[in-house]
Order: sequence, then structure tokens, then C-alpha cells
Amino acid sequence: MLTLTADAVAAIRDLTSQPETPPNTGLRIASSSVDGPAGSLELSISGGPHPDDQILEAEGVRVYLEPTAASLLQDKTLDAEMLEDRPTFRIIRQTR
Repeated sequence: MLTLTADAVAAIRDLTSQPETPPNTGLRIASSSVDGPAGSLELSISGGPHPDDQILEAEGVRVYLEPTAASLLQDKTLDAEMLEDRPTFRIIRQTR
């Protein structure tokens, strides 16, 4: 299952804890719907999961994984860093 670094948790919390966001707001990761390279992913803020999404909760944040994305990310870690006051996410292979 996808894991999150502390930096990813902090970035997701910052993006989803705005006063105007619904309580179930989380980061949604889905396979790209546009014709692009195989394995392309789209990240977005979602007010809740879509019907078939897997839900990952970690340290008070939620990540919603579309089924294809969940399969692609099962052995990965989501990391984040701040660039120009905006989070940039990256996927890294889990180390065991």
C-alpha cells in the first residue's frame, strides 16, 4: 500500500485544512484520463472519495486512490517538498 512521508502528510494537511473545505477533503490520486504515458497520474483535492476509491488515512490526512492508481502505487511512497510556497509531490519506490 502507498505510504506517506512526514513531508507529504504536512503538505496534504496544508492543502486540505482550509476553513472552507468539507470535513472529508483529501488528496485524490487517479490515473490520467488524457492520452499520455502509461502510468501517468493526476493529483487533485477532492471533497471526498469517488465510489471505487481506496481510502488511505495517515496522521489525520486522507488520500483517495482511484483503483488503477492504487495498483500502480502499491509499493511506492508519496513525498513532498515546498518549492516557491507550493508543494511538489513525487513518488519514490519503498525501501524495505
